Amino acid sequence: MPLTATANASLQGTVGELPPEEVILGQSPAMQPVRRTVAKVKDLDVPLLICGESGTGKEILAKSIHQSSPNRGGLFVKVNCAAIPGALLESELFGYQKGAFTGAVCSKPGRVELAHRGTLFLDEIAELDPGLQAKLLQVLQDGRFCRIGDDEDKRAEARVICATNRNLEEQMEAGSFRQDLFYRINVIGVRMPPLRDRREDIPALANYMLAALNRRFQRTAPPFSKTTLRLFQQRDWPGNIRELENCVARYVLLGPEEAVWTESIESRPMPVCTEAAEDSPIPLKRIAKEATQEMERKLIFRVLQENHWNRRKAAQLLKISYRGLLNKIRQAGLAPERSRSRTRSARKSPSSEGCPAREPLRPPGSPPV
Repeated sequence: MPLTATANASLQGTVGELPPEEVILGQSPAMQPVRRTVAKVKDLDVPLLICGESGTGKEILAKSIHQSSPNRGGLFVKVNCAAIPGALLESELFGYQKGAFTGAVCSKPGRVELAHRGTLFLDEIAELDPGLQAKLLQVLQDGRFCRIGDDEDKRAEARVICATNRNLEEQMEAGSFRQDLFYRINVIGVRMPPLRDRREDIPALANYMLAALNRRFQRTAPPFSKTTLRLFQQRDWPGNIRELENCVARYVLLGPEEAVWTESIESRPMPVCTEAAEDSPIPLKRIAKEATQEMERKLIFRVLQENHWNRRKAAQLLKISYRGLLNKIRQAGLAPERSRSRTRSARKSPSSEGCPAREPLRPPGSPPV
């Protein structure tokens, strides 16, 4: 059944503009196996199984493989097996004939049919109902399927890429996933590493997201400083690339300080308020204030340390006034520091005679000397 121009444009839009290959595949050691596998299989019309934690970029990788494959002239059709109820998923996958059930006022092609000579991307394949697993297996074996309410088989030639964040071997042992289907979809397997295992790629990912989100929201957020990128690289990012994108969106919409400080607070444990008795109400506002002050103290100390105690430069990086930084240094209990070179020059200078030596800057949490 031919697609209408509207349906074709809508489905082509699911691919959209993709990041460049150096952003998708990165340069970190953890991504090198993925890069090598993709280079070998992108031109081959074989099923592919992409595994990895949620938010690691499995769909983006699937789209990239589609656009590099011989099937790029066809559609990239995505099916989220977890988002569509089992009762509706069969009709979404295989379509239905007019009058097949109440409400079927016209015939409708399924996603398998729409992906003919393109790519069918089955996201969260582990959530597929066991009954549909058998029907999908038939499609993978001989390309045949049947619409609901139809007696005639149809054929579809589509490359199938599946993705999951589950352990399919464990599900096979538990009997919730068919063994024959697993070996059919797992001709080539790719495992996307979590973002915490590819920290070297975070600056490139963050900078690409910043440019893309500036265009989307029509903003002009400034480039990330080296300090901000280092803060990003120090986080574990349990939500992976999706969480990083949310952080960059806050950076674009709310401003640098709010975005970085929010992520820093979330990545550190809250201090425990020792003044509250066990049975007394938890002073939430006080705990939040203490957490913010401690995070701010550590951030100021790190920026000063990384810039050789140049307070004017630190104030510029922190986007606050020089006087404001001095006030925060005093409030945080950080005594001013004099570098060795300045100390030596001060000792040689006549004007420095009789001046008391300044106390060195103490790291956060260290006892007074």
